[in-house]
Amino acid sequence: MAFLRGKQSGIQNDLSAGIAPDNFNPDDLARFGINSQISTLAYDPVQSLLAVGTKSSEFAPGQIYIFGQQRVQATFPLPRQGAGVKSLQFVADKLVCLDSKHDIAVYSLELKKLLSSHSPPGIVTVLCTDPMLDYALLGMQTGEILAYDLDRETLAPFRIPNLWMGLDPRTKISTIVSLHFHPRDIGSLLVGYTHGAVIYSFKLAKALRHFQYEIPKGAPGGDGDPALMATFRRPRLTQAAWHPTGTFIITGHEDSSLVFWDTLKDGRMIMARTVTDTNVATPGAPVVRPMSSGRGVPTMAVKEPLFRIVWCANQDPEDTAILIAGGQSTQSPSKGLTLFEMGRTPVYATSTWEAFSQYCESPKRQRILPTPPGAEVIDFCLIPRASPHFAGAHDPLAVIALLSSGELLTLSFPSGMPISPTNQLHPSLTFVHPFLKSINVAQTSRERWLGMTERRQQGPPVLRGGAESLRSLRRYESRNIIQTIHADGTIRLWDTGHGDEVENGMLLQVDVARAVGRFGEVDVTKTSLAGASGELALGLRSGELVVFRWGNNSHAGREPPAPRPNQPGQLTNVSDRIEPALSEGLIPTTLLAQQDGPVTAIRMSEVGFLAAGFEGGSISVIDMRGPAIIYSASVSDFSKSSGKGSLRGRGNSSAGVKPEWATHIEFSVMTLDGDDYSSILLHIGTNLGHLATFKIVPDPSGRYTVQYAGSLTLDSGNRILHISPLNADTGKPASATQQTVSGLRTGLRLNGVLLVVTTTSIHIFRPATSKGAHKSFDSYFCDSASICRYQDSGYALVALFGDGYARAYSIPALREIAAVNISNTLNVRRFSEAVITPTGHILGFTGPSELALLNVWGVGDDHAARLNGDKLFNPSALIPPRPTISTVAWVTGTQYITPSDLTLLISGPGRPVSKRMLQQQALEAETARKAGRAGGKAAVPPGAAGAAGTDQETYWAYMQRQVQERTEKLGLVGDGVENLEANSAGWMEDVNKYVNKQKRGVATSVLKAKFGF
Repeated sequence: MAFLRGKQSGIQNDLSAGIAPDNFNPDDLARFGINSQISTLAYDPVQSLLAVGTKSSEFAPGQIYIFGQQRVQATFPLPRQGAGVKSLQFVADKLVCLDSKHDIAVYSLELKKLLSSHSPPGIVTVLCTDPMLDYALLGMQTGEILAYDLDRETLAPFRIPNLWMGLDPRTKISTIVSLHFHPRDIGSLLVGYTHGAVIYSFKLAKALRHFQYEIPKGAPGGDGDPALMATFRRPRLTQAAWHPTGTFIITGHEDSSLVFWDTLKDGRMIMARTVTDTNVATPGAPVVRPMSSGRGVPTMAVKEPLFRIVWCANQDPEDTAILIAGGQSTQSPSKGLTLFEMGRTPVYATSTWEAFSQYCESPKRQRILPTPPGAEVIDFCLIPRASPHFAGAHDPLAVIALLSSGELLTLSFPSGMPISPTNQLHPSLTFVHPFLKSINVAQTSRERWLGMTERRQQGPPVLRGGAESLRSLRRYESRNIIQTIHADGTIRLWDTGHGDEVENGMLLQVDVARAVGRFGEVDVTKTSLAGASGELALGLRSGELVVFRWGNNSHAGREPPAPRPNQPGQLTNVSDRIEPALSEGLIPTTLLAQQDGPVTAIRMSEVGFLAAGFEGGSISVIDMRGPAIIYSASVSDFSKSSGKGSLRGRGNSSAGVKPEWATHIEFSVMTLDGDDYSSILLHIGTNLGHLATFKIVPDPSGRYTVQYAGSLTLDSGNRILHISPLNADTGKPASATQQTVSGLRTGLRLNGVLLVVTTTSIHIFRPATSKGAHKSFDSYFCDSASICRYQDSGYALVALFGDGYARAYSIPALREIAAVNISNTLNVRRFSEAVITPTGHILGFTGPSELALLNVWGVGDDHAARLNGDKLFNPSALIPPRPTISTVAWVTGTQYITPSDLTLLISGPGRPVSKRMLQQQALEAETARKAGRAGGKAAVPPGAAGAAGTDQETYWAYMQRQVQERTEKLGLVGDGVENLEANSAGWMEDVNKYVNKQKRGVATSVLKAKFGF
C-alpha cells in the first residue's frame, strides 16, 4: 500500500523515514491568557506587580496570576480544590488571598510558593491588611474580627467582638461588609456592618462612634421610590471608606445612597446624596427620577447597586476625589465609573457645617469615566504612582476596571481616556482586554521580526516590576508570530516563542476600525501575515478586505481627516487612516469593499499577491504592486467543471445547489502536470471539497494575469481544511517565497505535489487534475492539520481529530505513525481553531481566554506546570513610611501609635520578633556598617548608629527604649504646651488689666465732666 500510494502521488522517497512513534510525544511548553473568569485584581506600587484572581469554572480551577514587566509572570494554584479567588492583597513580600471557600492563603513573592493556608472558624466576608503590618484582619459573618499572624502563620489571640451589638443588642446578626484602617492612624479601624458603620480604637479597645443611616418619612432616599416615601427606612450598608485625612467617612447603601459623616466631633451626618441627586435624606427634597421607556405606563428606572467606593488622594492628601462603581440608573445612556473631583478639603478647625455640606454637595467637577456600551463595572483596581498607603489610592495614574463579563478596561486617571494594554500589560492580559475571539500564526524570520518594533506614543509604563529569567536562545529558527483577533476588532501580533528566549517581546497593534472608517460592527474573521514582506491582510464579516504594510507615519501626532466613503467592488486608498499615536508600524494601505458576504479565506503571499474568498462565492486576486485587482470570479465557475478529476464521485444531484465558498487558499511554485516549466500557482479549496488551480504569469504589458489551470473534486460535500505544497524530492515546502520566485527567471523547475486535507480524508496528487493517492478517516472527523518537520529526520502530517487525539501520518504512505490523546490539555470543541505550525508547535484553546503551546516532537514533559525562573520580588524596593496623624489631630489629643505598637497590642508581650523586623534590623545594621566604613563615626546617621549599637539588644529592651524615647518626646511636647498655656494665661491677665484700667478711666472722665471739673 505504501509503495502504491507513493507511485500514485508522484513521491518516490519516504519523506518520513526518520520519524519513529516515540518521537511523537507532545510537551506542554507554556500557557497564554487567563484560564477562567477574572474575579478580583490587586496592585503593588512598591514592587510594581499586578495580581489577578480567577473564579473556578468548568474550564479551569481558580488560580492567581502575578504579572510584571514585559513577559514576567508567575502562577499560584489555590490550596483548596474547587475554590475561586475572592480577594487579593499585597503585604510587603507576601500576597494574601481569601478564596470562595473562606480560606486564607499566604504566598511568598520572593520564593514564589505557598507559605501557609488556614481555614478560620466560620465564614470570612472581608479581608483587611496594611503594608506595614504583619497581620491580616478577618471580618466574619458573625460580626467578629479575627487577626491572622502572617509571620507566625496562625491565628492571633486578638479578637474584636461584634461592635454593633453594643449599640443595638436586639440585632440578631450583623455581617461585616467592609474593613479599613485609618489612612493616617493605624490605631483606628473603620468597620462596616450591614446595619451601619463603627470606628474602633485599638488604643482604647472600644468603639468610638457608630453611624447609622436613617431616612425619615417624606424623604426620597437613594432610590427615589415614591411608594416608600411615606415610610421610615434604614437601608443596609454595602460600602464604607475613609477620607484620606480621616476627617470624614463615606458609606454606600443598598438604595444607592452615598452618605458623608463627620468623625472628629459628634459623628453627625453631613450629607446624603446619590451620584445624581443631593439631600436625599431630607423630607421634601426634590429628586430626579429616571423613567423607563417601555410600553404602557412609565415606571421608575432601577439603579445599579454600589459595587465599590474609593476615596482617592492626589499628591496632596487634602486634594481628593471619589471614584464610584455602580449607583447609576440602568436606563442611563452613558455607563462607566463616576468620579467626584472634590478639590481641597475645607479647613476643619475654621469651617462651618454648611461649608462641609456644600463641599459634599457640589464637587469641583463630576464626570463619567466611560466604558463600552452594555458593559457594567463591578470592580476596579487603582494604579498608584509610588505609595501603597491611603488604601492603595494615593496619587493614582490609571485605573483597571473589571467588567461584569470578566473583561478588563484600562483608563487614565482622572481624565478617563482609554489606555491600550499593548506593551503596557502582559500579553496574557490582552486576551481579556477585550476578549480574544480567534487566532492565527505565521512564521517570520528572526532577523525580520527583530526589525519589526513599532514606535508609538504611550504614557508611563503600568508594570515595571520583576525580572525575566534567562532561557535558551534559538538564533536560527523562524519565529512563531501569533495574530490575536479581539472583540473590538483590534489585532495584536507578538512572538509566542518556542519555550525559548524571546528577543523581541514587544507587541504590534493594528487599528482595524480606523482603517475601515467606522468604529462599530468591526468583526475580523480571517488574517494572513507575510513575514518576509511585512504585509498583513485581514477580512471582515461585513465583506471588507484590508491590507496593512510596515511603514512610517509622516503625520504622527496629528488627527487624520475624515475618511472618504469606501468604493464598492473597487480598491480604496486608506493610507491616511492611521492612528495619530503611531510613528512606525503596520500602516493601512488598501481596502476592498467586495460586499459579497463575510471573508471566508485569505492568503497574503510573500511575493506581492493577495487572494481572498467571500461567503457569496466570489474570489479576488490583488497584485500589491499597483495595487490592482487582476482576477475576479466565482467558485461556481470552476466547480462545475471539476467532475473529470473527481476522486470520490459526484455525489447526488442536489449538491450543485448548495452555496459554495472558498475555505483555504495557498500560493506555490511548482510544475503543473503536463508542463515543462514551473510557475506561480494559486490553489483554492472550497467547503464542498472542490479544489481549483490557477497560474499567475507575467503579461507582455508588465502586469500579471491569472489563468485557470484546472480543478477537481477531492471529497464531495466536505470542507477542505488545509493545502500544503511540497517538493516531491525533498519534502520541503514548495511555497511561493521570494527566493523560489526569483529562481524562475533562471529556469528553475520544481517537482511538486499538493497534500490536501479535508474533514474526512487526506489527498496527495500533482496539480491540477491528477488523481493521486488518498486516505479516508472512518470513525472521526479532522479539525486541523499541517505538515511538520522533525529536526532533520523528515516530514509528517500532524492533525487534530474530534475524538481528542493528535495523530501523525507518514508521507507519502499516509500511514499512522503515532496518536496521542491531548483532550486533557486542549479544548476538543475548539480543535478547529487550533493552529499547527511547520515546526511542530500546536497553539490551541484550553478555555475561552487561554491558549496552550504544545510541541509534538517532545518527551511528554509538562513545562507549563513547572515554576519558571522569573523573579518577582525586589528586596531593594522599600515601602515608604506610613503617613502620620495631622498636627490638628495631635493637638486635639489623638494618641498616635506606630505599626510596631499595634503589633504589641494585637499579639501581646509573648510574641517573638517577626522575621520582617529581624530583616529590617539587619538591613539597618548593614547600612550603619557601610556608612561607618565610608566616613567614620561622623558619617554614621543618628538612627543608623542607634541601630548598630543595639545588635545585642533584646526585642523587649528595644521596645522599652523606644517607648521611653517616645515618652520623653511627649514630655517635651507637654512642657511646650504647658508653657504655651502659662504664656497665654499671662497674656490674658495683662489684657484684662488693661481693659479694667480703660474702664476706670472712662468712668472718672464722665464723673469729672458731670461735676464740672
